[in-house]
Amino acid sequence: MLTIVAFFWLALTSLAFAHASLTGTEPADSAVIDSAPSNFSLSFSEPVSPLILKLIRPDGSASVLTDFALHDQKVKITAPDNLDQGTHVLTWRVVSSDGHPVSGSVIFSIGKASSAPHQLVATNDAKVSSAIWLAKLVLYITLFIGIGGAFALSWLWPAQRPARRLIQAILSAGFIVTALSLGLQGLDALGVGFSDFFSPSVWLAGFNTSYGMTVLVLLAAIILTTIALAITCKKAAKLLSLIAIITGAAALAISGHASAAEPQWLTRSAVFLHAFIIALWVGALMPLGISLYRKDSDTTNGLRRFSNFIPYALLILIIAGMTLTIIQVQKPSALLETAYGKLLVAKLAILFLLFLLAAYNRWKLTQPVMHNDGIATQKLARSIIIETVLVLVIFGTASGWRFTPPPRSIAIAAAQPATMHIHTDKAMADVSVAPGRTGSVTASAILMDSDFATLEAQEVTYVFSNSEAGIEPFRRKAVKTENGNWEATDVPLPLAGTWKVRLDILINDFELVRLEENIQIRP
Repeated sequence: MLTIVAFFWLALTSLAFAHASLTGTEPADSAVIDSAPSNFSLSFSEPVSPLILKLIRPDGSASVLTDFALHDQKVKITAPDNLDQGTHVLTWRVVSSDGHPVSGSVIFSIGKASSAPHQLVATNDAKVSSAIWLAKLVLYITLFIGIGGAFALSWLWPAQRPARRLIQAILSAGFIVTALSLGLQGLDALGVGFSDFFSPSVWLAGFNTSYGMTVLVLLAAIILTTIALAITCKKAAKLLSLIAIITGAAALAISGHASAAEPQWLTRSAVFLHAFIIALWVGALMPLGISLYRKDSDTTNGLRRFSNFIPYALLILIIAGMTLTIIQVQKPSALLETAYGKLLVAKLAILFLLFLLAAYNRWKLTQPVMHNDGIATQKLARSIIIETVLVLVIFGTASGWRFTPPPRSIAIAAAQPATMHIHTDKAMADVSVAPGRTGSVTASAILMDSDFATLEAQEVTYVFSNSEAGIEPFRRKAVKTENGNWEATDVPLPLAGTWKVRLDILINDFELVRLEENIQIRP
């Protein structure tokens, strides 16, 4: 039975990791614009906070951009004065509200293209990523085995001293690693290596992400657990261990996917219940295994009490898990179409082994152990050791999900439209292609004259082409909608990459205006 929690834990731990995605820029990537813009803008699939904004000019000089404003999911940046002609690179690194940093760059040219300058873009250090994975693994062990184990000792096996010493060691190591993980978060946020680990700006960047609060709350939970293990008053120890396990579960609900997914009241609550019940289940493994091995006098009573409340906890776990799974995965096909889904499916193979082991323990060993069957007791103790090893493997694997965006996040990014602004002396257009990815799309344009007033037209036709892919121009006539936009529906864009979009605007019987620009279509 204990292993069932690992099944749902693996299926749901991945729900804690999501990433904001860039959905649009102004100027558009690869665009050639006539004059220097007064502002840049970056649009994302989720709210973000900028960490690094930098503009590299054609001569290779770089300017840090500090004058920006946040508008929901858009970052509007004031451009430097006196930008020269040629190719520029706008580099950015932001942190989404779930605590994960995202970076990239946009290349645009003023007047005409030149050789692209060296891009001083922050990169991810493999050593830093490995350290973050290890820290995440230790964090899970600390919460689920350390804090959860202390709760099990206080409430089920209070006389268990060997497990108490082992849990104290886990908490001590967990406190140190959890504190250091704040610096690792800062390194990842700024995209720098270990040489900058002791820089105050690195630690400040880590603290300013939502993960910073997770660290503080988890450290508080570790301190409360340590006190609960040290005091001799059993009632006080029970109360402190309960507060600690609640605090630890709340720490996971502060950052990660729960801080960004909607509705937050539902996802935060579900993640909290998920973590809380996992700590109850997995935390009991080690104390129970040691108690069985030592044949302690309170083994049977603790096992009986544990078996009585776990079925109800399992029901809550299933409800919370189904809720989060629906929000994150969205459709079954995502299990095979995304890296996230494939990783989840792979882990289910391990969970299947755990499920078989749990069934064997529940139906073959638990009742004989309660009747003091010595052979069954030894078998259950060995089985719990195997369970613990498999759970640790699951912890390690799930820690890698931090680097894999879930299908929900991918779907949000994919659904965002690709946009561009085209202008000439006679006319301008704000064009949107939705969704901004391959497949059947809808093109929509707002037409304006040179004074930004609505441009009246008799007829508008879209012309699409992709010379790199050998796709010759094809036309789609637009229809004027009630809100004044000119739309063409069911436009097939089968390939990702740079598409040329032209608008043929018939002003009257004698005047035709053509607007043309490139747009990026995602896979």
